[in-house]
Amino acid sequence: MNRTLVRILLILIAVAAVALPAFAGDYPLQVARNIMLYMALAISWDMLLRSGQISFGIAGLFGIGAYAAILGVVRAGMPTWLSIPFAAVFAALVAFLIGFVILRLRAMYFSIVTLALGEIFRIIVHNLHDFTGGPEGVVMQQGVMFGGNAGKLYWLVLAGLAAAIAASYWFEKSRIHFALTAIRNNEISAKSSGVDIFRWLLLAFVVTSAIQGMLGGIFVMSYGFAAPDVVFSADFTLLPLAMALLGGVYSTRGPIFGAILLGLVAEWLKLKIPYGHLVVYGIMIIIVILFMPQGLKNLFKSAAKRAERRSA
Repeated sequence: MNRTLVRILLILIAVAAVALPAFAGDYPLQVARNIMLYMALAISWDMLLRSGQISFGIAGLFGIGAYAAILGVVRAGMPTWLSIPFAAVFAALVAFLIGFVILRLRAMYFSIVTLALGEIFRIIVHNLHDFTGGPEGVVMQQGVMFGGNAGKLYWLVLAGLAAAIAASYWFEKSRIHFALTAIRNNEISAKSSGVDIFRWLLLAFVVTSAIQGMLGGIFVMSYGFAAPDVVFSADFTLLPLAMALLGGVYSTRGPIFGAILLGLVAEWLKLKIPYGHLVVYGIMIIIVILFMPQGLKNLFKSAAKRAERRSA
């Protein structure tokens, strides 16, 4: 019954997402785009977490993808539609290169290095004035993709989210799931069972980085500009992380439900406390870790089991 209810909810959410442009105005569509963007980032973060590696570098790879896309259009004359897959490939290439070094690290050392790399990327972009525009950033003279049409931009972000969900289900349903779960549970046991730990970690890191870079490209093509303080913002790390933790980790469904709930709260917080919402995200992460370490997903499962025991 519990699984059936979850499936029904997911179907209703999918139907609502597809039907929304037919009756919603520009502002609701923009809010929906923001939520879907963060949802896709939350899913990509969870995909790597399934290996036991906690990354704080979401914003770094998102920003790398954003700048790859906009500089490809502005400096190289690349078509706007091509800049998004280019951003994904570029972010994947960066992840592949740095992965040979940082994927040897574990636990807090990996987390700290990913956080530091994000800041390094931001500083590099900030100081390359002639190429990246420095702190002022880059503006697309060609204008926003699709001429700023809210409906078409909505479909673009929805396509990015669909790609993230498809990749996440691929991770769940293929042998990647067993490899990453074995690595997370016990690396020594996984290695003795023939699991190539570095190979699977590198695959997970490259795929999730490609998704984050792609989303950075979608973001910058939707707004027509990129600045270091915008695309490397801590929002793109803290909010997806909080969404995944709130909904429940090691799954696709958890980040989806967490993103919908926290995404709506986030939009409200930005209106009420524009410069203090990050503090609220941080507090929320602490509360979830302390009192709901498995997120709402397992909380509902536990409640359903208790109800079944009482009825029996």
